[in-house]
Amino acid sequence: MGSIVRAIDVGRGNTKFVGSDDGDDIKYLHFPSEAYPSEAERKGDGLGSRRKTVSIPVDGLFYEVGPDVHLAADVFNAKVLQHDAYFETAEYLALVRGALHYMKVEEIDLLVVGLPVATFKVPGRVSLLEKRMLGKHDLGGGRSVVVKKVRVLAQPTGALMHYGMVHNRLAELRREKSLIIDPGARTFDWIVTQGMQQIESKSHSLNRGMFDVLQKIAEGISMKTGTQFREFEPIDAALRGGKKPILFQKEYDISAHLPVARKVPEHAVAEMLHYVGDASDIQNIIIVGGGAFFFKKAIKDAFPRHKIHELKDALYANVKGFQLAGRLLNMQEQQTPKAPPMVESDGGEHE
Repeated sequence: MGSIVRAIDVGRGNTKFVGSDDGDDIKYLHFPSEAYPSEAERKGDGLGSRRKTVSIPVDGLFYEVGPDVHLAADVFNAKVLQHDAYFETAEYLALVRGALHYMKVEEIDLLVVGLPVATFKVPGRVSLLEKRMLGKHDLGGGRSVVVKKVRVLAQPTGALMHYGMVHNRLAELRREKSLIIDPGARTFDWIVTQGMQQIESKSHSLNRGMFDVLQKIAEGISMKTGTQFREFEPIDAALRGGKKPILFQKEYDISAHLPVARKVPEHAVAEMLHYVGDASDIQNIIIVGGGAFFFKKAIKDAFPRHKIHELKDALYANVKGFQLAGRLLNMQEQQTPKAPPMVESDGGEHE
């Protein structure tokens, strides 16, 4: 049996991961990045049925995670991954172990995970996450998985690898400068690379994502209706699907709130321009991420002379690239143990 390589991308909105990889077919899955803590392991929902979640033990508590976690009580408090040190929380570890649970393997030879660019650049963060991911993970119910080796990448790096694979341009990308922009649920990430080497001085991230867009619209609804409206899901569905959300049993037109909501991507892109300038020396500009659909107009307006590439499978772009990078790194190590890494950084401890 060959080496087992797996990838996990814990985003602020969704946790994406490789469920299986038989060499020819890779199965990608995801569930919300929400973890509900309780003192005891959850067996059912009280009605005799069992929702699609799993109880993961972490530090004396059990965290319910999985596709149906929205059915857990008090999930508003379960959305805790909203700060730069989120990967140090028990909830983050529960999400990772939840993904490991659904992989159904006992050992992983190489696990590839990601961090937002700004977090990735902070000295010590990469090595801290690597140490946290290494070793034996208790999945509950008598199950565990052993992770033998870990690689941490900046999240948009995965999208660059995936773009090169989809368009059969990995060789060309090694000679070109690229800008990868990843508007997510909570962060707006971007990296500039020379080949596969990240240029740290031009790469960064902001806490400005779809969460902020939805919050702006929710604030507008609250003011107009005289309520404290906090239901982001119907707003998000309306933005993506074009249908009016049903609020208070009636269709609600959110168009009046869109001008202020569009200021979120405009401000995020404006900050990015301080780092990348007019991008005149950049050959490839690539947009990925769950918020790409809402941020792309601001991005295109900022770079009118460039062709902007938008990956269709934006949700899984990073984790697909992580898996490809993991495969290549594993292959390199087997063939030449001292081979240089596929994805590098231009300074510090990062690989």
